[in-house]
Amino acid sequence: MRKQTWGLILTLLLVLPAGCGYNTMQQQEENVFQAWANVESNLQRRADLIPNLVEVVKGYAAHEKETLQAVIEARAKATAVQINPADLSSAEAMNRLLQAQGQLSSALSRLMVVVERYPDLKANQNFLDLQNQLEGTENRINVARQRYNEAVNQFNYSIRKFPNSLTNSLLLHLKAKEYFKAEEGARQAPKVKF
Repeated sequence: MRKQTWGLILTLLLVLPAGCGYNTMQQQEENVFQAWANVESNLQRRADLIPNLVEVVKGYAAHEKETLQAVIEARAKATAVQINPADLSSAEAMNRLLQAQGQLSSALSRLMVVVERYPDLKANQNFLDLQNQLEGTENRINVARQRYNEAVNQFNYSIRKFPNSLTNSLLLHLKAKEYFKAEEGARQAPKVKF
């Protein structure tokens, strides 16, 4: 009888950790961190392209200095806001990033209006190349944001479902991560005036 009891206890000790989600939750948290790193990488790519875009535009639209200055300042603010993996559970930190990125997007929109006003600038091959790079970067940022939100969704669900929720509350103490959300007012289409 004792051999059967010890055998049952040994079997439970081997099987229970596999079904408690301990490793899965940690892997999913790492997936969230990786997805966030991809978002940051694409934001950095955009920040690196903007000075080149501004220099090309400066050469053709020197009298639109105010718009160019706004882009430069917005880029500086956007790159100054940093979020590390520990801040991914902080709504406040995510809001700071969203505001800074929103200001940059707004400044870039104004810059694109300047481009529409100056046909020579629009036709310049260097500018067109940079504009294509910037558009591709914006698309990459959007995809990275979506993948981040998918990783957050999987992780947040994982730490809440049973039996993972028990494992998390007893052993890991992992916190739900914040989604990357649209900035306030993003539901309204931007108005472009010429």
